[in-house]
Amino acid sequence: MPERLSPLDASFLFMEERTTAMTVGGVMTFETGSDDEPFDVGAFVRLIGDRLALVPRYRQKVREVPGRLGLPVWVDDPDFDLSYHVRRSALPAPGSDVALRELVGRLLSRQLDRSRPLWEIYLVEGFEGHRLAVVTKTHHAMVDGLASMDIGAVLLDTTPTPRHVEPDDWRPAREPTGLELAASAVVENMLRPRSAVDAVARSAADLRQAASSVRRSLGGLADAARTASRGRPVGALNAPIGEQRRFGMARTSLFEHRVIRRRHGAGGGSVNDVVLAVVAGALRRWLISRGEPIFADTVVRAMVPVSVRGRSGAATGGRIVAGNQISAVFVELPVGIDDPVERLRSIAVQMEARKRFGRSAGTTAVVGLAGLATPTVHQMGARLSSRLSSRLFNVVVTHVPGPPRPLYAMGARMRDMFPVVPLAHGQAVAIGVTSYDGTVCYGLNADRDALPDVDVLAAAIDDSLAELKEAPAAEAERTSG
Repeated sequence: MPERLSPLDASFLFMEERTTAMTVGGVMTFETGSDDEPFDVGAFVRLIGDRLALVPRYRQKVREVPGRLGLPVWVDDPDFDLSYHVRRSALPAPGSDVALRELVGRLLSRQLDRSRPLWEIYLVEGFEGHRLAVVTKTHHAMVDGLASMDIGAVLLDTTPTPRHVEPDDWRPAREPTGLELAASAVVENMLRPRSAVDAVARSAADLRQAASSVRRSLGGLADAARTASRGRPVGALNAPIGEQRRFGMARTSLFEHRVIRRRHGAGGGSVNDVVLAVVAGALRRWLISRGEPIFADTVVRAMVPVSVRGRSGAATGGRIVAGNQISAVFVELPVGIDDPVERLRSIAVQMEARKRFGRSAGTTAVVGLAGLATPTVHQMGARLSSRLSSRLFNVVVTHVPGPPRPLYAMGARMRDMFPVVPLAHGQAVAIGVTSYDGTVCYGLNADRDALPDVDVLAAAIDDSLAELKEAPAAEAERTSG
């Protein structure tokens, strides 16, 4: 029978509403050479089709189980149409970065069609400076941030010469009937109940597994309740949102992030801590530019997703295994602190404490607990966690390390890759960060009306990084030097 969605994957389907498209992806730009040797976009489309064998999920769609007797399943799409999913577009002359960002915002505003495989790729031509842009959209139910980077790598190459891929003889499997899906769900529930109540009457192994899951979820829910009681919305970041989006981009240096980490000694923490400190400084500058009140104790609570995917298990036989394997932590971004080094130290201390205690955040816990219940209750839990998000956190900041070496598409070198992170209810902006080939790229997915000045926030990222870089070194380093 078809593979069933995990509780977490299904949650991203249940969370999606008119104003909250659960779409992840990225914006990649490539150096395509000169007018004398134009990039063959048609050949790239064919290459994408050839390599879909490496990502089987990309030719499958979601089917609901009648009566919601079980979570949805993945089935092969008998009418799969590559030309629907891979589309060509063009920027108006002169093909500026501003025009690209405007186009990306409009593309992100459109939800994916649930009757088809949940992904789209746009090949954007007419980009100034002999460049091509590629915009990818994938439903979060299919893939988390780390796996989406792996899938992107499948479509790219580590050398200018595309690697050989064996011919694909894919034929869609027969699509099960509604009766077959319902019967399968009933049998599955009888053999291995998902309900914590039913599990009591089953085997000791199932009982221990269910009890462990409940304990972890309840612990996370307790943390979420305490966090919500302390939290408060930040007006500029937590506002009603609509369907339309804007997109901002900031391209920075990985070397500078590493210099900052080393310069400020033990208090500098990891590169991820530096990324969060850069975001904190940018948010501080942006809030001040809006005339928002900033006090010494003002904080912006960030929800930081953390991958728990084992790298060795991400791919099997060259094929990428999709699905979500993520947890999350809350981090207080101290935007009220004027000293950039003190902001960095505050974040480093928090992240070290999170690593030491190792408890996941409440939104993940709500989803985990709902996974023990029926799909109807599961859907309620997923939407509840989305609607409570502005009480739990003010902004999402996700950092996914990308490949350290250059990648190519049909010989064209990829210059940068900006991630796309979806918005939840009451979240005006979500910030995705990816390192690639010596760069750190910040992608800002924002509500079009709530954040018309997203470019101001993107520019503040550069200023915040420069502020940290120019800050005096830690006392211990000055003394030892």
